[in-house]
Amino acid sequence: MNKKIRMITFDLDDTLWDNVPTITKAEIETRKWIENKVGKIDWGDLNDFLNLREELIKEDESIKWDISKLRKEIFRKKLAHITPEKYRNKIVEDAFTVFISKRHEVKLFDGVETALRQLSKSFVLGVLTNGNADIFRFDIGKYFSFSVSSLEAKNSKPNRAHFDKAIQIMGDIKIDEILHIGDHQVNDILAAYDLGIESLWFNNNESIWNQNFPKPDEFSSWKRLPEIVNNKYG
Repeated sequence: MNKKIRMITFDLDDTLWDNVPTITKAEIETRKWIENKVGKIDWGDLNDFLNLREELIKEDESIKWDISKLRKEIFRKKLAHITPEKYRNKIVEDAFTVFISKRHEVKLFDGVETALRQLSKSFVLGVLTNGNADIFRFDIGKYFSFSVSSLEAKNSKPNRAHFDKAIQIMGDIKIDEILHIGDHQVNDILAAYDLGIESLWFNNNESIWNQNFPKPDEFSSWKRLPEIVNNKYG
């Protein structure tokens, strides 16, 4: 007998849209904006970014789950030579405004809007994300009842904090009445599995399942999602 599902939670990045081109464009456009203000900057490579991230976390542990603060502090470090400090801080804040605006210029996967519209008629929909995209800045936000980011959960998936916060927000929904949908085998699927929550794995790039717990049902096209959900949980 299938579980009675009342609420569906969704990851955002790489589940509702392809995140790599979105973040890449936002990063490039923001760096151009900054350099137009202050001149050329040595941004470094990925290893430099990761090392700087670890350095910043040692200074402020909240950066682990506050992605926006991380972004601002990276800008601040790269602009350390800019004086006075008041001017530097203004550039950091303005640069982040540019970044977060570009970060919300996403291209939804085909079928997302239609699937959400159909599912919202039968289920409460929510967002559980480790990122800093705000679902309510998009038109599809109207289909969602709530959103929990790592900032609000004060932790990151696969920690259970996102799910606990969702239950706290909705009140009358139990943990075994949730279906979680996401692309990440650990942050989404393992997170749900550890709590006994049903899950669907969005796998649109033919990834191989490489976990030591059972693979859930998967889908590669949002156009099929309403049918899959209704057949199993409707």
